[in-house]
Amino acid sequence: MDVRRIYLLIREKKGKEPKQRLREIFQNPLFDSVRKLKGEKIFEKCVPIVGDVSIPDLGMSARDRETLIDEVEFVIHSAATIRFDDPLKKAVLLNVRGTKLILGLAAEMKKLILFVHVSTAYCHLSEKVLYEKAYPAHADPHYVIKTVEHMDEKVVDTITPALLGTMPNTYAFTKNLGEALCVELMEKLPIIVTRPSVVVPIWKEPIPGWTDNINGPMGLLIGAGKGVLRTMYCNEQAYADFVPVDVCANALFGLPVDVCANALFGCMWDAVNNKRETRFYNICSSAEYKIPFEEIIDIGKKVVYERIPFNGVMWYPGGSMTRYRWLHTLRVLFYHYLPAIFIDTLLVCLGYKSVLWRVQQRITKGFEVFEYYANNQWDFNNDIAMSARSLMNPKERQKYKVDGDGIDYLDYFTICTHGCRLYILNEPDDTIPAAKRHMRILYWVDKISKTLICLLLFYVVYKHVFLPVLNTIF
Repeated sequence: MDVRRIYLLIREKKGKEPKQRLREIFQNPLFDSVRKLKGEKIFEKCVPIVGDVSIPDLGMSARDRETLIDEVEFVIHSAATIRFDDPLKKAVLLNVRGTKLILGLAAEMKKLILFVHVSTAYCHLSEKVLYEKAYPAHADPHYVIKTVEHMDEKVVDTITPALLGTMPNTYAFTKNLGEALCVELMEKLPIIVTRPSVVVPIWKEPIPGWTDNINGPMGLLIGAGKGVLRTMYCNEQAYADFVPVDVCANALFGLPVDVCANALFGCMWDAVNNKRETRFYNICSSAEYKIPFEEIIDIGKKVVYERIPFNGVMWYPGGSMTRYRWLHTLRVLFYHYLPAIFIDTLLVCLGYKSVLWRVQQRITKGFEVFEYYANNQWDFNNDIAMSARSLMNPKERQKYKVDGDGIDYLDYFTICTHGCRLYILNEPDDTIPAAKRHMRILYWVDKISKTLICLLLFYVVYKHVFLPVLNTIF
């Protein structure tokens, strides 16, 4: 299928106009392979539309709106805030009202064939098994929009707990409501809802290991690899559901449109009941392969010990996870806070700024968001996705990876660590040998320190407990 044009709704950011932002995006090494294959001219098909989903009219001009209404055939709506701790008002305006406005625009499109809404697998958390179907909304999305859009953000913050109810954060709550808006219009519009689980760095192409943020697992990987994260409040036997971003993108874009609209999601019209079928697509991994958190930690240790250590590691990476909060709290005190206070005190005495205490506070705050997911377990059914994959021949499945078939966890987490070094921490490959030497030094420092501490404890106990007892006896 020849794509004539791709319209991208882009807002101005940090003083940069949408055209400039788009040019900078295309300068990313991710697009080098496309540039070599198709040349610079291919990027002319991508047209920036000035807009913002958080603004009531989407922030676009009347002319641009008419262009979209007249020309667009396929819509992929993925604009959202993905921060778990965003204020409720911001999350509602982006994830709920923004979805409502995009759906309203799609309803006017004269040539619309398919509307794909990118939701999340973690928006129906009361369902321990999530099937590819609609679920009741946590609240009335229209009521929530009206409630928060004219209120001051501080006032909204005070009523947030009441609105969230059992939802753990504003992200899950607002994505739930955004999905509900799509369900309302499924009998009128050809809507498909996709539910990715945790999206992680690229597995295969175009650049294995590439990532541009430290949200979720990558932040934990860096914290543990640097030696500053040494305990996690987590059910070690629970398993993580993650999908490499290239697998997720292939599921959204790589399959032929006729497969997406017909074979994958069935006939969009239910002739028996004379209505459009509702179709959902769980982009998840737990139905195919399961990897416990405990195994992820073991693999991560092996990677940073033997393959790709980080630069500037504070202490030899170690620690463990526990499902007991009291034990985790003690470990945070002794492994995180006390060492941070000790090291920062030394830094201040030497004339440097304190660093580690702020780092540990950020880690603690960040992990509080993760704790809910690390101590609960969900399974995701993806029968529709599996049926779509069965329609692809072996060559297509290799070219457009839409599953985790053939993934090697050790190799994958190695390229993830390498990606974090290069693209997040800006640590070039020529520093890896020095990082390995530093890691070997820290290994012996860690062993010697632990041995000395044990000897010191033995000496204290012997001198102040056993020796007085022996003197009393003899």
